[in-house]
Amino acid sequence: MQLDTALILQPLIRNEKVTRLTRSAETKLGEAIGLAEAISLEIIHHEILTINTVRAATLIGTGTIARIAELAEEFDHPLIIINTTLSPVQHRNLEEGLGCKVIDRTALILEIFGDRAQTHAGRLQVELAALSFQRSRLVRSWTHLERQRGGGGFLGGPGERQIELDRRMLLDQVKQIKHELNDVERTRHLQRRNRLRSNTSTIALVGYTNAGKSTLFNILTGANVLSKDMLFATLDPTMRGMELPSGREIVLADTVGFISDLPTELIEAFKSTLEEVIQADIILHVHDVSSPLLEEEASDVRSVLEDIGLSLDIQKERIINVYNKADIAAVTPDIDMFGSESQPQMITSDMLPSDGTVISALSGFGLDILKQVIDDKLGEHDHLQSYSIPPQHADASAWLYQHANVLHSEHDKDGNHQITVKLSAADEARFKSSWPNLSSNDKEALLLFEPDTLPLVGPEHE
Repeated sequence: MQLDTALILQPLIRNEKVTRLTRSAETKLGEAIGLAEAISLEIIHHEILTINTVRAATLIGTGTIARIAELAEEFDHPLIIINTTLSPVQHRNLEEGLGCKVIDRTALILEIFGDRAQTHAGRLQVELAALSFQRSRLVRSWTHLERQRGGGGFLGGPGERQIELDRRMLLDQVKQIKHELNDVERTRHLQRRNRLRSNTSTIALVGYTNAGKSTLFNILTGANVLSKDMLFATLDPTMRGMELPSGREIVLADTVGFISDLPTELIEAFKSTLEEVIQADIILHVHDVSSPLLEEEASDVRSVLEDIGLSLDIQKERIINVYNKADIAAVTPDIDMFGSESQPQMITSDMLPSDGTVISALSGFGLDILKQVIDDKLGEHDHLQSYSIPPQHADASAWLYQHANVLHSEHDKDGNHQITVKLSAADEARFKSSWPNLSSNDKEALLLFEPDTLPLVGPEHE
């Protein structure tokens, strides 16, 4: 049996209900091939199976099973991947009928996650998902599942089946892993609480797998997260600090990529990791603007975000759309921004929502604009204040430079520091608490600055 080679089957159910965002069978098959290649499987055959009637016991008909079994025999019994969700009964019957190891889409994605998890928390989450999936598969008909004799007397009960012992062992493992994950979650909760205490905003990167999140994360933070052109190149979440144009310090979080039909077991197991997304002040939804499935992939990401507790209204409030890979896709019908000799896919401006920012994480195009967009969104609810700080309170000036966005700064003839800033409500309260005698002059600040543009003002501009 050759488990390093794979035969991929994509079911196409005739008369199945389709919508505008339903992927074609060819597209689904292509993604399945990409998933298999992500764990170094050699694809020796792939095809689309048209199914007129879904069989509850085997999904596909007996004639198709016999044909695929002959094909598998020729290839020395490779791994057979069926790119859909199989019921436990279908899985067992197909393995018996085909004479090969069979896995479905859920098992394939779990295999990739298990291969990519590097941290202790990541491995625990994948193991929890795998055990939850395996528990539903305890329908085997092996001889060791026969009922054991129980009880010590004449009327002793029938005892436990081996399958019940297996299920109980799995439950014990699940409990142990959940206990360890609770410790991980407590640590993450403390870290989030410390960030809140220091008023540090968190920005989470989300997007379809291979949209370029890790490349963007690396170039923004100077990190060295694995970034490759493959599905699920990185799995474990990474967090790094970075500075915005205003001087505001933030934490950027790179999260696992999403995919269509993401197994529910994985969503459940990774909720503690995805908690960073739920708690983030801003979510950067990274799109692959060169993908022909731009809209479908965006819909899949929004669906997963709903599954973890972010309603569409919350998403609309927090998300900034980032259209990545502009270096391989022209963003207007008449402009190729990078003068490429190849023919990029043309993306017209009306295809993109007006609240999006176009970038290339690889070349750096548009990143300055993106940083400013993040800065502006975080500062939407900041307060505009003007202070006159006497020389003996130079520490107050230093604090404002560290925690606020300084818009205007000069010293008058008496040595007082005239400073106009934008700062959050929390920082304003901290400032007032530390220097209660330094009152602000809101009217003066508003006279100096237009509320929307807020240009820098100084003696050289007068």
